[in-house]
Amino acid sequence: MGSTIYLDNAATTQPDPAVIEAMRGALSESWGNPSSVHECGKRAKMAVETSRESIARLAGCHADEVYFTSGGTEADNWAIEGAVDASDKSYKHVIVSAIEHHAVLDQAKALDKTGALLSVIPVNALGYVTPADIRAALRPETVVVSVMHVNNELGTIQPIHAIGMLCKEAGVLFHSDCVQSFGKLPLDFATLPVDLISISAHKIHGPKGVGALIVKRGTKVLPKQHGGSQERGKRTGTECSGDRRFWQGGGAML
Repeated sequence: MGSTIYLDNAATTQPDPAVIEAMRGALSESWGNPSSVHECGKRAKMAVETSRESIARLAGCHADEVYFTSGGTEADNWAIEGAVDASDKSYKHVIVSAIEHHAVLDQAKALDKTGALLSVIPVNALGYVTPADIRAALRPETVVVSVMHVNNELGTIQPIHAIGMLCKEAGVLFHSDCVQSFGKLPLDFATLPVDLISISAHKIHGPKGVGALIVKRGTKVLPKQHGGSQERGKRTGTECSGDRRFWQGGGAML
Protein backbone atom coordinates (compact mmCIF):
# COMPACT_ATOMS: atom_id res chain seq x y z
CA MET A 1 0.00 0.00 0.00
CA GLY A 2 3.02 2.31 -0.30
CA SER A 3 3.06 5.21 2.14
CA THR A 4 -0.61 4.85 3.04
CA ILE A 5 -1.28 4.45 6.77
CA TYR A 6 -4.37 2.28 7.06
CA LEU A 7 -6.27 2.41 10.37
CA ASP A 8 -9.63 0.91 9.43
CA ASN A 9 -9.19 -2.78 10.22
CA ALA A 10 -12.57 -2.90 11.96
CA ALA A 11 -14.12 -2.30 8.53
CA THR A 12 -11.86 -4.67 6.60
CA THR A 13 -8.30 -5.96 6.58
CA GLN A 14 -5.77 -6.23 3.80
CA PRO A 15 -5.64 -9.79 2.42
CA ASP A 16 -2.59 -11.63 3.67
CA PRO A 17 -0.12 -12.64 0.89
CA ALA A 18 -0.59 -16.28 1.89
CA VAL A 19 -4.34 -15.86 1.42
CA ILE A 20 -3.88 -14.41 -2.06
CA GLU A 21 -1.59 -17.28 -2.99
CA ALA A 22 -4.01 -19.86 -1.59
CA MET A 23 -6.90 -18.35 -3.55
CA ARG A 24 -4.82 -18.21 -6.74
CA GLY A 25 -4.03 -21.89 -6.38
CA ALA A 26 -7.62 -22.81 -5.64
CA LEU A 27 -8.96 -20.86 -8.61
CA SER A 28 -6.54 -22.58 -10.94
CA GLU A 29 -6.59 -26.08 -9.43
CA SER A 30 -9.80 -26.55 -7.41
CA TRP A 31 -12.21 -24.61 -9.62
CA GLY A 32 -14.70 -27.45 -10.10
CA ASN A 33 -18.22 -27.62 -8.72
CA PRO A 34 -17.97 -29.23 -5.25
CA SER A 35 -21.25 -31.06 -5.93
CA SER A 36 -19.89 -32.76 -9.05
CA VAL A 37 -18.85 -36.40 -8.81
CA HIS A 38 -15.91 -36.21 -11.21
CA GLU A 39 -12.30 -35.67 -10.14
CA CYS A 40 -12.35 -31.89 -10.60
CA GLY A 41 -15.43 -31.62 -8.41
CA LYS A 42 -13.92 -33.90 -5.79
CA ARG A 43 -10.87 -31.63 -5.48
CA ALA A 44 -13.14 -28.63 -4.92
CA LYS A 45 -15.21 -30.57 -2.38
CA MET A 46 -12.06 -31.52 -0.50
CA ALA A 47 -11.04 -27.84 -0.37
CA VAL A 48 -14.43 -26.88 1.08
CA GLU A 49 -14.41 -29.62 3.70
CA THR A 50 -10.79 -28.97 4.69
CA SER A 51 -11.75 -25.34 5.20
CA ARG A 52 -14.77 -26.34 7.28
CA GLU A 53 -12.58 -28.45 9.55
CA SER A 54 -10.09 -25.60 9.94
CA ILE A 55 -12.83 -23.22 11.06
CA ALA A 56 -14.14 -25.82 13.47
CA ARG A 57 -10.73 -26.10 15.12
CA LEU A 58 -10.46 -22.32 15.45
CA ALA A 59 -13.98 -21.94 16.84
CA GLY A 60 -13.93 -24.99 19.09
CA CYS A 61 -16.93 -26.57 17.38
CA HIS A 62 -17.82 -29.61 15.28
CA ALA A 63 -17.23 -29.40 11.54
CA ASP A 64 -20.88 -30.20 10.85
CA GLU A 65 -21.89 -27.12 12.83
CA VAL A 66 -20.20 -24.79 10.29
CA TYR A 67 -22.38 -23.47 7.46
CA PHE A 68 -20.67 -21.28 4.87
CA THR A 69 -22.32 -18.00 3.87
CA SER A 70 -21.47 -14.98 1.74
CA GLY A 71 -20.28 -13.11 4.85
CA GLY A 72 -21.22 -11.87 8.30
CA THR A 73 -24.31 -9.99 7.12
CA GLU A 74 -25.92 -13.07 5.63
CA ALA A 75 -24.98 -15.09 8.71
CA ASP A 76 -26.54 -12.49 11.04
CA ASN A 77 -29.70 -12.23 8.93
CA TRP A 78 -30.04 -15.98 8.72
CA ALA A 79 -29.52 -16.52 12.45
CA ILE A 80 -32.32 -14.11 13.43
CA GLU A 81 -34.85 -14.87 10.72
CA GLY A 82 -34.08 -18.60 10.68
CA ALA A 83 -34.63 -18.89 14.42
CA VAL A 84 -37.93 -17.00 14.26
CA ASP A 85 -39.18 -19.05 11.31
CA ALA A 86 -38.30 -22.30 13.09
CA SER A 87 -40.13 -21.36 16.29
CA ASP A 88 -43.58 -22.83 16.91
CA LYS A 89 -44.55 -20.11 19.39
CA SER A 90 -47.79 -18.29 18.58
CA TYR A 91 -46.21 -14.90 19.26
CA LYS A 92 -42.52 -14.42 18.53
CA HIS A 93 -40.34 -12.01 20.45
CA VAL A 94 -36.80 -10.98 19.51
CA ILE A 95 -34.28 -9.18 21.76
CA VAL A 96 -31.25 -7.31 20.39
CA SER A 97 -28.92 -4.71 21.85
CA ALA A 98 -28.96 -1.11 20.65
CA ILE A 99 -25.37 -1.30 19.39
CA GLU A 100 -25.68 -4.37 17.19
CA HIS A 101 -24.38 -4.28 13.64
CA HIS A 102 -27.08 -3.22 11.17
CA ALA A 103 -27.09 -6.77 9.85
CA VAL A 104 -28.79 -7.71 13.13
CA LEU A 105 -30.69 -4.50 13.88
CA ASP A 106 -32.21 -4.10 10.42
CA GLN A 107 -33.17 -7.77 10.21
CA ALA A 108 -34.86 -7.56 13.63
CA LYS A 109 -36.71 -4.40 12.60
CA ALA A 110 -37.85 -6.07 9.39
CA LEU A 111 -39.28 -8.96 11.40
CA ASP A 112 -40.96 -6.46 13.71
CA LYS A 113 -42.80 -5.01 10.70
CA THR A 114 -44.07 -8.45 9.72
CA GLY A 115 -45.51 -9.39 13.11
CA ALA A 116 -42.68 -10.34 15.45
CA LEU A 117 -42.27 -8.40 18.68
CA LEU A 118 -38.96 -6.57 19.15
CA SER A 119 -37.12 -5.31 22.22
CA VAL A 120 -33.98 -3.18 21.73
CA ILE A 121 -31.88 -3.13 24.88
CA PRO A 122 -29.85 0.04 25.59
CA VAL A 123 -26.25 -0.05 26.77
CA ASN A 124 -24.72 1.70 29.77
CA ALA A 125 -22.43 4.74 29.66
CA LEU A 126 -19.45 2.53 28.80
CA GLY A 127 -21.21 0.77 25.95
CA TYR A 128 -21.91 -2.51 27.74
CA VAL A 129 -25.07 -4.58 27.63
CA THR A 130 -26.16 -5.30 31.20
CA PRO A 131 -27.27 -8.93 31.70
CA ALA A 132 -29.93 -7.75 34.16
CA ASP A 133 -31.56 -5.77 31.35
CA ILE A 134 -31.66 -8.87 29.17
CA ARG A 135 -33.21 -10.83 32.02
CA ALA A 136 -35.89 -8.16 32.49
CA ALA A 137 -36.74 -8.22 28.77
CA LEU A 138 -37.14 -12.01 28.52
CA ARG A 139 -40.73 -13.23 28.24
CA PRO A 140 -42.45 -16.52 27.39
CA GLU A 141 -42.71 -15.42 23.74
CA THR A 142 -38.99 -14.73 23.35
CA VAL A 143 -37.46 -16.81 20.55
CA VAL A 144 -33.94 -15.45 20.17
CA VAL A 145 -31.58 -12.94 21.79
CA SER A 146 -28.73 -11.42 19.78
CA VAL A 147 -25.80 -9.62 21.43
CA MET A 148 -22.50 -9.16 19.62
CA HIS A 149 -19.24 -10.32 21.19
CA VAL A 150 -17.16 -7.24 20.32
CA ASN A 151 -18.62 -3.97 19.06
CA ASN A 152 -17.20 -2.80 15.75
CA GLU A 153 -17.14 0.91 16.69
CA LEU A 154 -16.44 1.03 20.43
CA GLY A 155 -14.50 -2.19 20.85
CA THR A 156 -16.51 -3.15 23.94
CA ILE A 157 -16.40 -6.85 24.81
CA GLN A 158 -19.88 -7.89 25.83
CA PRO A 159 -20.59 -10.42 28.63
CA ILE A 160 -21.89 -13.07 26.26
CA HIS A 161 -21.29 -15.92 28.70
CA ALA A 162 -23.53 -14.35 31.36
CA ILE A 163 -26.16 -13.43 28.79
CA GLY A 164 -26.00 -16.90 27.28
CA MET A 165 -26.60 -18.50 30.66
CA LEU A 166 -29.72 -16.37 31.13
CA CYS A 167 -30.99 -17.47 27.72
CA LYS A 168 -30.23 -21.10 28.46
CA GLU A 169 -32.16 -20.94 31.73
CA ALA A 170 -35.12 -19.40 29.88
CA GLY A 171 -35.01 -21.89 27.01
CA VAL A 172 -34.29 -19.12 24.49
CA LEU A 173 -31.84 -19.25 21.59
CA PHE A 174 -28.80 -16.99 21.86
CA HIS A 175 -26.95 -15.62 18.84
CA SER A 176 -23.72 -13.64 18.96
CA ASP A 177 -22.17 -11.71 16.11
CA CYS A 178 -18.51 -12.70 16.53
CA VAL A 179 -17.28 -11.07 13.33
CA GLN A 180 -15.01 -8.68 15.22
CA SER A 181 -13.72 -11.23 17.74
CA PHE A 182 -13.18 -14.44 15.77
CA GLY A 183 -9.49 -15.13 15.44
CA LYS A 184 -8.59 -12.32 17.85
CA LEU A 185 -10.09 -13.43 21.17
CA PRO A 186 -10.34 -16.96 22.58
CA LEU A 187 -13.56 -18.58 21.43
CA ASP A 188 -14.70 -22.06 22.46
CA PHE A 189 -18.11 -22.69 20.97
CA ALA A 190 -18.35 -26.07 22.66
CA THR A 191 -18.33 -24.57 26.16
CA LEU A 192 -20.00 -21.21 25.50
CA PRO A 193 -23.75 -21.03 26.22
CA VAL A 194 -24.30 -19.73 22.68
CA ASP A 195 -26.42 -21.43 20.02
CA LEU A 196 -25.37 -19.47 16.93
CA ILE A 197 -22.37 -17.32 16.03
CA SER A 198 -21.54 -15.35 12.89
CA ILE A 199 -18.00 -14.96 11.52
CA SER A 200 -16.41 -13.31 8.48
CA ALA A 201 -13.11 -13.77 6.65
CA HIS A 202 -12.34 -10.21 5.60
CA LYS A 203 -11.93 -9.06 9.20
CA ILE A 204 -8.94 -11.37 9.63
CA HIS A 205 -6.97 -10.79 6.41
CA GLY A 206 -9.13 -13.01 4.24
CA PRO A 207 -11.28 -12.25 1.19
CA LYS A 208 -14.57 -10.37 1.22
CA GLY A 209 -17.73 -12.33 0.52
CA VAL A 210 -16.81 -15.30 2.72
CA GLY A 211 -18.29 -16.05 6.12
CA ALA A 212 -20.08 -18.68 8.14
CA LEU A 213 -22.89 -19.24 10.57
CA ILE A 214 -21.97 -21.76 13.24
CA VAL A 215 -25.04 -23.56 14.55
CA LYS A 216 -24.93 -25.73 17.66
CA ARG A 217 -26.14 -29.28 17.07
CA GLY A 218 -29.85 -29.61 17.75
CA THR A 219 -30.59 -25.92 17.17
CA LYS A 220 -33.54 -25.36 14.84
CA VAL A 221 -32.90 -22.72 12.19
CA LEU A 222 -34.81 -22.76 8.92
CA PRO A 223 -32.93 -22.00 5.68
CA LYS A 224 -33.44 -18.65 3.98
CA GLN A 225 -32.89 -19.87 0.43
CA HIS A 226 -33.76 -23.03 -1.48
CA GLY A 227 -32.59 -24.76 -4.61
CA GLY A 228 -30.16 -27.54 -3.80
CA SER A 229 -28.59 -29.76 -1.17
CA GLN A 230 -25.45 -27.73 -0.47
CA GLU A 231 -24.46 -27.07 3.15
CA ARG A 232 -26.58 -30.05 4.14
CA GLY A 233 -29.67 -28.39 2.68
CA LYS A 234 -29.41 -25.38 5.00
CA ARG A 235 -27.72 -22.88 2.66
CA THR A 236 -28.14 -23.84 -0.98
CA GLY A 237 -26.13 -22.63 -3.95
CA THR A 238 -22.83 -23.72 -5.46
CA GLU A 239 -20.09 -23.30 -2.88
CA CYS A 240 -17.38 -20.76 -3.59
CA SER A 241 -14.56 -23.25 -3.10
CA GLY A 242 -11.87 -20.90 -4.40
CA ASP A 243 -12.43 -18.25 -1.72
CA ARG A 244 -12.89 -20.77 1.03
CA ARG A 245 -9.43 -22.16 0.44
CA PHE A 246 -8.45 -19.17 2.62
CA TRP A 247 -9.54 -20.94 5.77
CA GLN A 248 -7.22 -23.89 5.20
CA GLY A 249 -4.26 -21.81 6.31
CA GLY A 250 -6.29 -19.71 8.72
CA GLY A 251 -4.69 -21.00 11.88
CA ALA A 252 -1.29 -19.70 10.83
CA MET A 253 -2.63 -16.27 9.92
CA LEU A 254 -4.55 -15.40 13.07
